[in-house]
Amino acid sequence: MKKTVRALVGVAALTFTLVSCQSVKTTNAGLVGVDREQRMAVSAKAIEESANKQYAQLMAQADKKGKRNSDSAQYTRVRAIADRLILQVPTFRQDASRWQWEFNLLTSPEVNAWCMPGGQIAVYTGLIEKLNITDDELAAVIGHEIAHALREHSRERASEQVVANVGITILATVAGVGSIGQQGMEYAYQGLLGLPNSRAHETEADRIGVELAARAGYDPRAAISLWEKMGEVGGKEPPKFMSTHPARSDRVRDLTVYSERVMPLYKEARAR
Repeated sequence: MKKTVRALVGVAALTFTLVSCQSVKTTNAGLVGVDREQRMAVSAKAIEESANKQYAQLMAQADKKGKRNSDSAQYTRVRAIADRLILQVPTFRQDASRWQWEFNLLTSPEVNAWCMPGGQIAVYTGLIEKLNITDDELAAVIGHEIAHALREHSRERASEQVVANVGITILATVAGVGSIGQQGMEYAYQGLLGLPNSRAHETEADRIGVELAARAGYDPRAAISLWEKMGEVGGKEPPKFMSTHPARSDRVRDLTVYSERVMPLYKEARAR
């Protein structure tokens, strides 16, 4: 009887969580055709507030150590490329042109870059120096990170995790498997759904990124040489099924197809 009651309560809780999810069209498909339906259980406002706090903390730390925008020439370079890319964001979503975009160059050996929800961008000097990166390749990186923000991938991942946590807790309670069994369910979720979903996000960001770059007048094929360089400095990659990113070979293959698809946009931009 108790197990039946727990099951009914669990089903009700899971149903409420699923119903509270909204189908969201974050972006237009663009020429690359990114039109996957997204389900959100977390508000955009909650994600942006959390991101703004994290951003403020990161910038405060960088300022304290004198590591934000200390190389004026490289900062100007990053800013110029980002400015051209941002002019293209209305292709995917009109409201993004009104975001409070910010640009930062952080002094760090890390090969990294990111764009927060809402448009705060950071590029690390290690990315520029270790890859001897070209402007076209830098556009591919920044375009990829902007694409994550446009598609609200952070919000989508948070939403997936909320739904998964509710479902796993309910199943573990109903099944009476205890904490160890629940942990096993969490691992299963990551392997079957969580990681593949993250890989889907990376692929979408790659595709939107090459279109943004092409429309801004940067050679979209540079995304291919970028990932070849990343392979040289990145070392051995984890098994595909354990990675949140696509395998490099898969990534290069997909980028080859989609960079060719947007080449007419690049040629048109260069002709203007």
